[in-house]
Amino acid sequence: MNDLPISLSRDDAFEVPEALENELNEISESSKKGYQLLKENRYDEAVECFAQILEKDKENNYALVGLGDAARKRGAFRDAADHYRRCLVFHPGNSYALFGLADCYKALNQYHKAIEIWEQYLLHDNTNITVLTRVADAYRKVHDFRKSKAIYQRVLEMEADNHYALIGLGHLHYDFKEYKEALGYWQRMVDLQGGNVDIRVLTSIGNCFRKLKQFDRGIPYFEKALEREPDNFYALFGIADCYRGIGKQGNSLEYWNRILAKDPKNKVILTRAGDAYRNIGDLEKATKYYEEALNIEFDVYAILGLAVIARSQGKWDDAITSLRMLIQNDPKNYRIYLELAQCYVAAGQRQQAVDVLSDFTKMGIKNPFISEALMKLTSKA
Repeated sequence: MNDLPISLSRDDAFEVPEALENELNEISESSKKGYQLLKENRYDEAVECFAQILEKDKENNYALVGLGDAARKRGAFRDAADHYRRCLVFHPGNSYALFGLADCYKALNQYHKAIEIWEQYLLHDNTNITVLTRVADAYRKVHDFRKSKAIYQRVLEMEADNHYALIGLGHLHYDFKEYKEALGYWQRMVDLQGGNVDIRVLTSIGNCFRKLKQFDRGIPYFEKALEREPDNFYALFGIADCYRGIGKQGNSLEYWNRILAKDPKNKVILTRAGDAYRNIGDLEKATKYYEEALNIEFDVYAILGLAVIARSQGKWDDAITSLRMLIQNDPKNYRIYLELAQCYVAAGQRQQAVDVLSDFTKMGIKNPFISEALMKLTSKA
C-alpha cells in the first residue's frame, strides 16, 4: 500500500487549526512508519504504530488495513478479516481492504465468499490482472469450469502468455481430467521459461503423462524435477509410479525407498514398495513392508498383497479367509474379487470362483476385468 494520508493544506478553503494539522501529520508519519515496518516483517512494532493511530482516529482506513495486513502476513486470517471488515464498514469501497479480505477468505477455503469480495473489487477496477487470476482460481476451486476458463482466457487476451493464467488453465483442465489440454498450457510454460520453469510445472506435466498412461514420456519430467530438488515428494512418487507402469519394478524401488528414508511411516508408500518387491520375487521383503504398513493402520492393499503371497505359496485357505474379510470392508473393490477367484481356481474350486465374480456383477458395477475373468471361467474351452 503506497497511498498514505495527506494532511490538509493551508491553501484549502478554511484554515486548519495548528493542533489538528500537527495531529494529521503525526498520523501520516505513523502510517508511513507502520507500513515500512510491515515490509521489514517487524509485525509487533507495526501493530503498535497502527494502534496508536486508532487511538486518535478509530475509523482510520490505513491503520485498519495495516492491522489486517499484519495479521494476514502472520497467518491469522480470521483476525485479519475482522480488521478488513471493520475498515469496510467505515470505507465501503476501500480496494486494499477488499483485496485483503478476499485473500483471507481464500486462505480459509471460503472460495464463494472470496469470489463475492473480488467481484466487488472489480466493480472499481475490472482490468486488474492479479485480481482476475485470483477470481479464476477461486472459480476453479469450486469446480465452475466455464466461469474459471472464461476469466483465465480474458487475462490472456489482456496479457498474452500470462504465467498465472497458463498455469491456472493447466490445473483447470487437469482437475476435469482433460489431461491433453492441460499439457498444452503447461508445455507453453516450459517453452517460455526453459530451465527456469517452476518445478511444479515439471511434476504437473509428468502427472499428465502418468494419467494418460504414457509412463515413459512422464519419466524425463520427473527426472528434471529431481535434478533440481532431489527430495521432492511429488517427483519421487511420480517417477516411481511411472517405472511401476512400464513394468520396471526394480527401478521403482529406488524411489519408493527414497521417500521412505524421509517418511518411514508412510503407509501408502510401504504398500507400493511391498508390491514392487513381490513383483520381483522378493517375497520376504514384500511381507516385511506389508506388515510394517499394517502396524501403522489397517490397509486393504497390504492385506491384499499378503494374500497374493499366500496364494503363490499354496496357502489358499489363509488367502481366501483374508480376502473374504476384505470384501466386507471394501465390497466394491474389483481387485479383491479377482484375487479371491484366482485363489479358488488354484485350490481347484472353480465354481466358487465363478460365484465370487458373479456376486460382483450383481452389484450392477460394470468392470471389464471382472467380465473377462468370468467369461474365461464359464467358457468350455
